[in-house]
Amino acid sequence: MPNPPSNSKGSDYAAAGVDMDAKYRAVEMMTAAVKSTYGPEVLAGIGAFGGLYDAGGLLRSMHSPVLVASTDGVGTKVELAARAGRYEPLGEDIVNHCVNDILVQGARPLFFLDYFATSAIRPEITAAVVSGAARACRQAGCALIGGETAEMPGVYLPGQFDVAGTIVGAVDRGRILPRPTLGPGDQLIGIRSTGPHTNGYSLLRKIFAGTPLETVFPELGVTLAEALLAPHRSYLPVLAPLLARENSPVKALAHLTGGGWIENPPRVLPEGIGAEVQLGSWPVPPLFTLVQRLGEINPREMYRVFNMGIGMLAVVARDDVDEVRRQIPEETWVVGELVAGEQKVILK
Repeated sequence: MPNPPSNSKGSDYAAAGVDMDAKYRAVEMMTAAVKSTYGPEVLAGIGAFGGLYDAGGLLRSMHSPVLVASTDGVGTKVELAARAGRYEPLGEDIVNHCVNDILVQGARPLFFLDYFATSAIRPEITAAVVSGAARACRQAGCALIGGETAEMPGVYLPGQFDVAGTIVGAVDRGRILPRPTLGPGDQLIGIRSTGPHTNGYSLLRKIFAGTPLETVFPELGVTLAEALLAPHRSYLPVLAPLLARENSPVKALAHLTGGGWIENPPRVLPEGIGAEVQLGSWPVPPLFTLVQRLGEINPREMYRVFNMGIGMLAVVARDDVDEVRRQIPEETWVVGELVAGEQKVILK
C-alpha cells in the first residue's frame, strides 16, 4: 500500500471532514486479520487496486465450473450494534449471510470483499468490523481479498455507519441447486438459527426503542443486546459434507432471510409446486414470542419478517430424511413438505 502522508491535520480534506490518517490507522490495525485469510491463491490483496485470486486449480478440478456471486448488507442491525458497542460480530454477520446465500445454489466460497461506510472513521470500530469478517472468512475457507472503507461526512449522520459485502464462489454446473427432481412429497428439514440473523431489525428497534439493551427478560436469560446481536450463523460447516457427496440427497436449500417463511422457500420451487409448513413442528425461541407479545404482531407477519428459529431449510426425498438428519451434527426438525399447487408457502 502507498505510504501515508506525514500529517493530514490542517489539510483542506481534513477540514471537509475526511481524516486520511484515521483511514491509514484503520488499515494498519486490520491488516494482520485480513492477511490471515490468504492462501496461495491470493496474488494481491491489501494495497492493490484490485484483489487477485488464482482460481485455476479449483476450476480445473470441476467438469463445468460456474461462478456464483452475491452482495448483501447487515441492515439496521448496525444501529443496535453501535448502541451496544459490539462491532466485531457485524463482520461475521455479513460474511456468513453471503456464504449462506451462495450455499443454497450448492456453491463453496472463494473470496469476499467488504464495504464499510461511515460519517467519520474511528479506526478501532472499522478494524473490529473487518476483523470479524476476516474470522468468518477463515472459518469458511474464504479469502478476504479486498474492500473499501469510505468516510462520507454529510451523507451519514455523526456516529452512523453501514456494512455490506460481496462474495464469489464456485459450483460444478451439474451440482447446482435446486435440482430438477423436486416434487410433491419431498420433505422440509429445518436447521436452527442463532436469532434474527440480519433481518427484521427495523421492527425490532421499534419494539425495543425504550428498553435498555442491558435489560434481561426472564424468558431470554441473557441481556437484550446478546439476544439481538447474536451473529448470523453460517450453515456451510453442517451442510458442506452432504453437498460434497457424489449423489447428494439434498435437492434444494432455502436461506430464510428477508421475507422469512413467506417469500424465501418459493424462490427455489419450480412452477406448480408449493410448500406446506406445519406450525408447531419446531420450538420457536423465546425471543420471537417476546417480540410478538410486546409488539402485538399478527402471527403471519412474524413469519413474513423473521426466521422464527429456523435459518435454513433443506429439501430432501421422504426416503432420505432419516439419513440426512443423521448426517447433520445437531438437532433438526421435519417442518413440512412440498405439495402440488401454487408456488407459495402455506402455514398450517
